[in-house]
Amino acid sequence: MTRYDARTALLVVDVQNDFADAKGSLSVGGGDEIVEPINAEIAAARAAGAPVVYTQDWHPQRTAHFETEGGPWPVHCVQGSWGAAFHPDLRVEGEALQKGAGGEDGYSGFSVRDPRSGDRVSTRLEALLHEHGVRRLVIVGLATDYCVKESALDAVRLGFEAVVLGQAVRAVDLQPGDGERALEALRAAGVTIE
Repeated sequence: MTRYDARTALLVVDVQNDFADAKGSLSVGGGDEIVEPINAEIAAARAAGAPVVYTQDWHPQRTAHFETEGGPWPVHCVQGSWGAAFHPDLRVEGEALQKGAGGEDGYSGFSVRDPRSGDRVSTRLEALLHEHGVRRLVIVGLATDYCVKESALDAVRLGFEAVVLGQAVRAVDLQPGDGERALEALRAAGVTIE
């Protein structure tokens, strides 16, 4: 268990049915195994008065992010669907920020990107953390090699101390070893892996 205080926030990344459930359209191997350790972190953060923030992929039915429209991914986390809902065993005790609602790629909790032009727009996450006086961000969730990685890299770039909890993340591993390579890249960028 990591330490929490008023200047530390817990960021729970995309623990949604399409990723965390074996029946999900983009199921991450072992995704359901991290729900219990994440719940323990949520309880510890709340007990210490630390903010807990959740990200949630929240795509429209049609987006250039999906294979059906020329993108790289199967249809997943469509707004209001079972797949977009948080895993039913996850404790949700904080604000949820939905990303990709306008059809953008939403890899980082801090920004979304137009899949055609590459233009980036900030989400509310950075401002929300500053409102709470947060300087340190503990990151858990799915998937190590995509949304966890991009959120942690952005956190460091924006001046936050970032910690990723290895027992509370899982990788897609499209290519074998992608998850380990993501953790190495995070370490090289100054992210602490616990």
